[in-house]
Parts: sequence; structure tokens; C-alpha cells
Amino acid sequence: MLLFFTLGLLIHFVFFASIFDIYFTSPLVHGMTPQFTPLPPPARRLVLFVADGLRADALYELDENGNSRAPFIRNIIMHEGSWGISHTRVPTESRPGHVALIAGFYEDVSAVAKGWKENPVEFDSLFNESKYTWSWGSPDILPMFAKGASGDHVYTYSYDAKREDFGAQDATKLDTWVFDNVKDFFHHARNNQSLFSKINEEKIVFFLHLLGIDTNGHAHRPSSRDYKHNIKKVDDGVKEIVSMFNHFYGNDGKTTFIFTSDHGMTDWGSHGAGHPSETLTPLVTWGAGIKYPQRVSAQQFDDAFLKEWRLENWKRLDVNQADIAPLMTSLIGVPFPLNSVGILPVDYLNNTDLFKAESMFTNAVQILEQFKVKMTQKKEVTLPFLFTPFKFQVIQDLVVSVLTYPLSHFVGYLLAFTLGIEVLVLSFFYRYMLTAGLTAFAAWPFLTRLWTRAKMTSLSWTFFSLLLAVFPLMPVVGRKPDISLVMGAGLLVLLLSLCVVTSLMKRKDSFIKEELLVHLLQVLSTVLSMYVVYSTQSSLLRKQGLPLMNQIISWATLASSLVVPLLSSPVLFQRLFSILLSLMSTYLLLSTGYEALFPLVLSCLMFVWINIEQETLQQSGVCCKQKLTSIQFSYNTDITQFRQLYLDDIRRAFFLVFFLVTAFFGTGNIASINSFDLASVYCFLTVFSPFMMGALMMWKILIPFVLVMCAFEAVQLTTQLSSKSLFLIVLVISDIMALHFFFLVKDYGSWLDIGTRHFTGPDCRSTAWRCRKHLTKMELKAMVSDERGQSSK
Repeated sequence: MLLFFTLGLLIHFVFFASIFDIYFTSPLVHGMTPQFTPLPPPARRLVLFVADGLRADALYELDENGNSRAPFIRNIIMHEGSWGISHTRVPTESRPGHVALIAGFYEDVSAVAKGWKENPVEFDSLFNESKYTWSWGSPDILPMFAKGASGDHVYTYSYDAKREDFGAQDATKLDTWVFDNVKDFFHHARNNQSLFSKINEEKIVFFLHLLGIDTNGHAHRPSSRDYKHNIKKVDDGVKEIVSMFNHFYGNDGKTTFIFTSDHGMTDWGSHGAGHPSETLTPLVTWGAGIKYPQRVSAQQFDDAFLKEWRLENWKRLDVNQADIAPLMTSLIGVPFPLNSVGILPVDYLNNTDLFKAESMFTNAVQILEQFKVKMTQKKEVTLPFLFTPFKFQVIQDLVVSVLTYPLSHFVGYLLAFTLGIEVLVLSFFYRYMLTAGLTAFAAWPFLTRLWTRAKMTSLSWTFFSLLLAVFPLMPVVGRKPDISLVMGAGLLVLLLSLCVVTSLMKRKDSFIKEELLVHLLQVLSTVLSMYVVYSTQSSLLRKQGLPLMNQIISWATLASSLVVPLLSSPVLFQRLFSILLSLMSTYLLLSTGYEALFPLVLSCLMFVWINIEQETLQQSGVCCKQKLTSIQFSYNTDITQFRQLYLDDIRRAFFLVFFLVTAFFGTGNIASINSFDLASVYCFLTVFSPFMMGALMMWKILIPFVLVMCAFEAVQLTTQLSSKSLFLIVLVISDIMALHFFFLVKDYGSWLDIGTRHFTGPDCRSTAWRCRKHLTKMELKAMVSDERGQSSK
């Protein structure tokens, strides 16, 4: 028995580890030869403005009076440069966006283990290839490019991380700090000969990271006055910086300016997934080497943005976000970043055909170098006969062989079992499948004899199943915050507490004063949680930040919720109720809307589940019904009392898996970080801290899990079944589900994409095909040769 257990554990470990080994190891390779265009570049220096969290429509659209929020940028579009939309890739977070912009590749998800701040694997970038780079902005972004650079030619100037406060009065100060420090830097350079000589070199980069728009978007939403006012502030600041550069360098015409964003933002103030409001960002370029505005009579796009923005007469040039990196490198004449998969957008270049052809050829060779190194590495660690392309004809043969096998004897039972498994699998893709499953659960007592034996229990089961079925049909949590629903959930908890405590006090033999004191403390904790939620919301609306007392109460409530249930009575019902009260106090603090009601409804259904399972055992004659007041969690069950498995135990295990999935997806697809609103943690902290915020969000996820598992433990005690036996059934069901998901694993995209879609191949391979469609290597050589010949003539 021990041997089989060890072998099973080993197999599952190998399966689990294989996912990370296959899909989540870094795609980056090293050892490529740097590639650069041999012709003189059009610019000596490049200025990169990145307005963090700026949506394309927020910059380009006109306000209700027909005026632009960014008049300077709009003037550039109409009279000086080229513009378009930069299409970002998910996850639409700050670090992946900046890596795509500056290094030219779409970062793998392993960077999340570093909080999107540190480099899990070192990579090359525009900054590293430049002669000097000076950067100003957030301490979350700048260090990762400085640490990845060879040498000490990348200089960073950051403000204190505590300034990134979502509850601050004026987040535009983050951008004002950047603009002011750039001005001071150039003023200081006039009196520092060493610095003056450096900033007059060629192949240099100035990077201004502007975080204010993103911070205001999280705190107040993109439709707010604060967000739109911040855009105007940034436009004014960019205008001043451009004027300063032109004056400092004597209008030499050798400066290129690029204005863009790392990602957009949803209407409810979050980002991370693939909604157009998150993936469409502005790109405006002007200066040395950039085409002047091109007037056109008509343009063909699948959207209606041009007409909405009143820019239909100015040519729009869309790019993928990673394409901006090769554009910048070609403009100042530095080698393409070694790990870049971007394709040079030649339509932005104002240069000769020879320069364009040489740049495109260099771009193609640079991508090809990555493929060669990757192929060499794979050959070195793979047996020769295994290094062959995957054949899909294998799966088809398997399906054909299964269809020819006689399965008629098992069709009835397997159909029901398969249907249940498929509902679970589909619920990961379509939340409304949970509603379908819970509706079927509601009808279950009426399809058996339970209705005739326990009418009140059956009606309660049906009512709470249908009530819980409503949640998967509601919008994802965070999109429409409503504190009144959180207050309503708190009042329902208090009402339930009053009823339960009153009922328990009537049983003087089983309820002592110490237990009453524990319950009263938990009721007080619920009241304080309601006060903190309301008070914090009001304070943030007044832009007064998070009150210190509210923060202390929130953390104290979280800490006590892990300890207080242990002080309650070990009697099954009283312990479960104590766990609910403690966890609900914390859940209220982490709620922003209707999800505050979810654990309460789920717990009611779990309590009915415990009762109805007792009825099913008595109905089948397996064992006698026990009173819940006589069962204790601390009771040491004699293993000789455990009964053998019955067919109905498969249903119980299936119920557990279904309720766990419901706890996971009931209020939104939490495989996606975009499903979370940062407002969920505002009762605990407002200063940006990815690990702390992530930990709080993870605890919010786990609370419904804890409630379900506590209920399942109670079911195991009341049905006198070994937990090992039940969990073995759960393991079998989970393994069958895992077979579905093993073929759907994807290692890029948002967390929602990674969790729900299939893997489609490494970036280098897909980009190589895109580059092949654009221009083949031989065609590029021909163009280069032809242009060289024309030049010599």
C-alpha cells in the first residue's frame, strides 16, 4: 500500500513539474551576435516619454467642447510627426509593457515571481545598447533596466516608493517631479563639463516614466476629472521638455521624440487582461528620422476611432508594442536588442530606401540569430531520434481506436459521469455553466426520495442552490463597486448571528458564558469591519487617504480571524458558525460590492449540505442519523467505525469538487489578475506593494475555499467515511479534469488567457513567420544590393 501511495505521489509530482518545465521556463536565449544597421543614423539622441496607464482614446479624443486634452500632442500629429495605435500584449501590466517597449520582446510570466520588478532572467535592451541612458520616474520600473545593463552607463533617478499612494490627494505630483528633475539635470549639465560632454555624445537615450495617470486611474477611474486633468499636465510637461531640448541643443534637428504608453486601463480602473481599453495605447513620434504628417482622403480600419477622434485625414500607422524597440534602435544607430522579436515599422521612417532596406535586413538577421541559438540548445539536450516535429495524425488515430471499441455496457453510467466532468471543465471557460450545475443540484432532492423524508431540508437545499446560482451570472467583481451591498451583507451577518446566538442560549446545557463571549467578540468585529469599510470609502472620496486607525483595525481583524475560532466550542455547528463569523469580518474588509454576499450564501448551502447528507445515509440504511450537536471536530474517530465505499460516495466527492470550483469562480474568473480591483485592499493599505496586495487578494480567494473544506470535513464526520477514501475519489476526478487542461496550457497572455487557452508556440517562431510575410531574407539582400549599386552609379 505504501509503495503504491509513493508511486502515485511521484507520478503526480512529475506531471505537475512538467507543466513548468515545458511552458514556464524562460524563452530567452543568449549568445547571439549583435546586429546593427551600417549606415549613419538620422538622430544623435532619443527622448522616450511613457505615460503609464494612458488609454489611446483618452489622449486622442476631444472633450465635450471639441477641444483636445493634449493640445501640444495633437498639434504634433497634425503638423510635425507620425502617429498611430500601439497594440500591447497581455498581461497588460507595467513591467511587461516596458520590457516590450525597450527590449522588444514579450516577457514570460515567470517575472511575476519577482513582483514584476526584478529580472528573473537578464536580457538585452535599448538602454544597454546605448552609449548612455538617463532615466527618471518610478522605482518599480527604472531599476530593472539598469540592473540588466552591462557596465554603468544607465543612470536612474527615482522618487521614494511611498509617493505611489493610491489614496494621495494629487498623483500628478509624480509627473511634476519627473519634469522638474529633468530640467534641473540639464541646468546642472551647463556647469559640469564631464556631464555636458556625455549628453552631447551620439547614441544616447533619455527616458521619462510618468506614473501619475496610472495612479489616478486606479484611484479615481479613467472617466474621472483627476485622470483627464493629469493628461493635460503631462501634455504641458512634454511641451516644456521638448522646448528645453531644442534650446539646449541649438535646434540641431538631431533629436527624436517618442510618446507612448505601456498599457491602457478599463473603465473600472484596472488592467492586466485583453480588453481594447487595456491593449490600445497611443504612439506619437516626431523629430529626426520621423515622417511628417501625411494627409489622406480615406483609411481602412476595422474600428471607427478615426471619425470619433476627428483624425480621419491624418494617416494612422498602427504597430505592435514590441515593434517600437527596433524603431528606436534604428533611429539612433545602436544594435537591435538581442532578445527583440519586434519588426521594424518602416512606415514611420523618413529616410532613403537603402537605409530602410538595410534596417529591415538587420532586423530579420537579428531574429534569425535567436532561432539558430535556440535550435542548437534544443539539439544539445535532446536525443537525435526525438528531435522531430510533432505530428498531430497521433491524436486522430487515438480517437479512431476509441470509437471502434465496444462501450455499450457502460454508456448509461459513463454518460452521467462524463457530463458532470464536462460541466466542471466548461465552468473554467464559461461561468454560467456553474449556474447550470447548481440548478441541477436544486432539482436533485425531487428526483430521489429525499423530498418525502425531509421536506424542509430539501426546500432549503433548493432555495440556497438557486440563490448561489445567481452569482456566476453577475458581472465580474470590481467593475461596479457598491459599498451599500457590503453594508447589506454585514447587516445580514449580524441578523444571522443574533438568531443563532439566541437559539444557542436556550440550550443552557451546551452553551457557557465563555462561548457567548467569543461570539459577542466576533459580532463586534463584524460591526467594526462595516464601520472601517464605510469610513475608508468616505475618506478616499475626500482624498484624505487611509486613516491610520482604520488600517490598525483592519490588520487586527485579519490577525484575530485566524485565532478566535480556535477559542470556540468544538461542537460541529458552533465551530462552523464561529469560523464563518471570523472569516466574514475579514471578507467584508476586502469586498467592494456584491461579492460580500457570496460567502454568506455559500455557507448556508454548506450547512444544508451537511444535513442533507445525513438524510441520504439514513435513507440508504448505511448508518443512523446523528445529531449535529453531538458531533465534535476534536473527536478522535475509531478507524474501525469507518465504513466501506458506496456508489453514492462518488457523488459526494463530485459535490466537493463542484463547490470548490464554485468558490473559485463564483464572483469572477480569478485566474485573471484583471478581475481584481485594487480598491479591495484599500482598508489595509493604499501605497503600492505588489506582494502585500497579492497576499491579501489571495486570502480573499481562499476564504470561500476554507468554508467549503470545513463543511466537507463535517460531511466526512457525519457520514463516518474515511477522509482518505473520499479524497482518493476527488483525486481521480481531478486527474480526469487535468487531462483536459494539459492540452490547453498556454505560456503567454493575461492570467485569464494562460488559464483558459491553448499554447500556440514560442514568440520567435510566430514572429519569424510575421517577418517572412513582410519581406524574405533574399528579397532584402536583393534590395540592399540594388540600392548599393544605384548609389555607386
